[in-house]
Amino acid sequence: MSTTVDTSSTSPSAALLNTVNSKPKVATDSVKADTDKFMTLLVTQLKNQDPLNPLDNAQITSQLAQLSTVTGVNKLNTTLESLKASYQSSESMAATNLINHGVLAKGNTLALTGSKGIFGVNLATPADTVKVDLKNESGKVVHSISMKGVDAGTLPLVWDGKDADGKVLPDGKYTVAVSATLAGKELKDAIPLTFGTVASVSTGAGGVKMNVPTIGQLTMADLYQVL
Repeated sequence: MSTTVDTSSTSPSAALLNTVNSKPKVATDSVKADTDKFMTLLVTQLKNQDPLNPLDNAQITSQLAQLSTVTGVNKLNTTLESLKASYQSSESMAATNLINHGVLAKGNTLALTGSKGIFGVNLATPADTVKVDLKNESGKVVHSISMKGVDAGTLPLVWDGKDADGKVLPDGKYTVAVSATLAGKELKDAIPLTFGTVASVSTGAGGVKMNVPTIGQLTMADLYQVL
């Protein structure tokens, strides 16, 4: 005796499994694709529900609310990605306009070329006194600059390459040390700034970077001043 198995009907769980495993046409848009998948599963669930124990309105409402939340998050992510791409494009154009321009960024190095060295000082708060020491490669102070009543902000400075006695020093690398006081107390937020010229701009996974040979790669946020 042969036995025949009826496969014309399936259980609710099997129907859901078949729906998940099937390969319908999927929307290319991620938000619409998620919505289509959810609605397909919901309709399948309704078709195969137990007539004696159907889904209640609360369950359906809860599932629709979850769909709305997921859809909203996906749309927000899509919008943010679009804004990010637009911002990066604008930032790239702004950075390109800085090619061949001098910039000041955080650093204590000073390049003396042709008896001229450009550097800067940044103060987060006003200072009663500011002292800048310029040192040669051996660490010896060769020139000092003293200032009083300096406002907060970025202050570009130029050195003529002369020491305290007026002697012209050789071109080369020097370092900058800054100290400042307010009401007799030393300020910790006084920092030296180094100078460089933007040679090119590159765009990649790390964002927009300006290539400054004497400093390295800088972002727009690294710049204290454009000269």
